[in-house]
This record gives sequence, structure tokens and C-alpha cells, in this order.
Amino acid sequence: MAENRKIAVLAERASGETRVAATPETVKKLIGLGAVVAVERGAGLSASIADEDYRTAGADVGEADAITAGADIVLGVQGPDPALLGTVAPGAWVVAGLDPFGQGAGGGRARVEAYAAAGLEALAMEFMPRITRAQSMDILSSQSNLAGYKAVIMAADTYGRAFPMMMTAAGTISAAKCFVMGVGVAGLQAIATARRLGAQVSATDVRSATKEQILSLGAKPIFVENVAGIEGEGSGGYATEMSEEYQRAQGQLVSAHIAKQDIVITTALIPGRPAPRLISDAQIASMKPGSVIFDLAAPQGGNVEGTVADQVVEKHGVKIIGLSNTPAHLPADASALFARNLFNFLSAFWDKVAGGPVLDEEIGNAIRLTQGGRIVHARLQG
Repeated sequence: MAENRKIAVLAERASGETRVAATPETVKKLIGLGAVVAVERGAGLSASIADEDYRTAGADVGEADAITAGADIVLGVQGPDPALLGTVAPGAWVVAGLDPFGQGAGGGRARVEAYAAAGLEALAMEFMPRITRAQSMDILSSQSNLAGYKAVIMAADTYGRAFPMMMTAAGTISAAKCFVMGVGVAGLQAIATARRLGAQVSATDVRSATKEQILSLGAKPIFVENVAGIEGEGSGGYATEMSEEYQRAQGQLVSAHIAKQDIVITTALIPGRPAPRLISDAQIASMKPGSVIFDLAAPQGGNVEGTVADQVVEKHGVKIIGLSNTPAHLPADASALFARNLFNFLSAFWDKVAGGPVLDEEIGNAIRLTQGGRIVHARLQG
């Protein structure tokens, strides 16, 4: 029987990153599999996890060079700096959100090349295939769920009026009108949250299959009809780009609808590409003063013309909010879910004879970026 693997958990170093890749709960479970777990001192503090909590769970806690020494697996939220990994075991795994297309602080092609040059096996968790058995490992879904919730809460806080209808002795306050653009995981949670707060909610998406989901949450679907391209279904459940005819029709529909809205939440992303532009400056100008837009696509350039990541921009009396890392604004819950995604991934492939995880071809090929000193993922070739 092989010696059990050492798993190292580093503190995140990217600006504004408050999450951590393991919690005391997942540390205990990893040790239960037979792993040795080491956590960098202070790694969980921004997520309200004390070093002593990790020690109680059975982890070694120390400085970065000590916890990575001889590590077989390094866990991260964002990809760790290759310079921190000089003493890991040969061929060690780096398991994190690696952002290989360079759209975030912890990613980029150069970092992937550095992992390859160091002989590391880099596993990009955001490339996890959207298949039934991998749902519990999907970091994009778990983090998007929280992002959709946070977007509505922040928009409500910024909005200068109440969300629900209120009937008082002094008169009636009308419910806020909230429009969600993009009905993936984040959009669905945004719809549900806005409904719970009492808003009148409508939503749109390029995928016609989402109509039933919108209706099931008590919101009104806003869809382009009888125009080629409405299906909008890309591989793996993601949306894809639309025909020019569809884009024109959608623009006209959105322009008419958005002018009546108080809150707009945009969530549209296309993996590996800049975020599609959904709202123009002219459309912003048509909205009522005091309205709020929350652009969840800000890290990839934004769905809204004029979005600036991590700033509240006011245009035509409308406030536009976009965070570069929305889940990091809910660090405790975001860390708990992210850490469970990583544990579910490792435990699903844990081989007791090998003393560690052994990937199968379907998921291994989907998430493996580097191996044997080379970049091996098909999407990064050429």
C-alpha cells in the first residue's frame, strides 16, 4: 500500500480574495480518507476560521514553506503562485480555479506554463464537466449561487426605496421591479432572492428552455419569439453567442422592458470569452433616476456599458455596481461550499491502495491543464 498523500492548503494571496480552499469540516474528512493535511497559518482568518480550528480538526498549521514541503496535492481557491511550490513532491497536483484564459487575478496562460515547466499537474476546477456525477464538484455553480444572492442584496441596499409593496396608513408603496438577464445558476438565485424580498421580478435568457424555470420561481419570462437562434444552448449547459437577427430583436425587447425597471441584474458569461454586452449607454439613459444595475460579469469586461469593477459608477442617474469577485463578499459560506466541492472531487477518486486520488479519463481529460512538463488541455493548444 502506498504512503498516504500530503495535502497542502495555502492562504490566498490575490487582492480581495477572502475565501479559503479547506475548512475544518473538509480537513477532518480528508484525514478520514487517510490524507495528511497541512494548512498555512492564517489561511482561514478572512473566512472567520481560526488556526486552532484547523488544528482541532487534525491539520498541521505552519508557514507556507513548511506546509508545501513534500506536498502531493495543493488546494487553492485561485491558482497559487508557482514560486510558492518549489518544495512540493514531483508531479504534485495543483487543484484550484486556475483561470487559464487570464480573466482573473490568479490566472493566465503564463501561470499555466509555469506549472507545466515545474512538472506540476494543474487541475482547473472551473473546467469540471456539467454532468450528473460531477455536480457536487462544480465550483462555478456553488459560487454563482452565492453571487446571485449577493447581487440582489447589494442592489437592494443601494436602491433608495423599499423592495416589497407596503400598505400603510400614510399610503401605499409600490413593489420594486427587478429584471434578471441571464438565467443560469446565478440568475435563478437572483430571481428567488428578489422574489423573497418582495419585488416584481421578470427575467430573460437566450435559452428558451429556461422559461419554465423562470415561471416556477414566480417571475415573468421576457423572451424574443419567432426569431432564429432563440435556443441559445451551448455545450455543457452554457449559453452561446446568438445570430445577428436574434441580437437585434433581443435589443429592441430589452430596451422597451428595461426602461420600466428599478433593478437590473446581469449574469451573462461565455466561458473563455469577454462577457457579451447586454445593456448600452442609451438603454441606461432610458431608466428612471435612482435605478440600480448590478453587473455580475464585471470580471470579464461586463455586460453593461460603463461597468468598472469594484466601483459604483453613476450614469444618467443610474448606479452601476460590478465586483471583481462577488463570492468573496460572502467568505464563510463561499469557503464552505468551495471546500466541499474540492473534497467531493478528491473523495470521488480516492483509491485506498494508491493512497490518493486516481482520475478517470472523462473528468481527468476535462480538467487537466498540464502533465509531464507540457500543457495538455485541448482548449489551450496552439
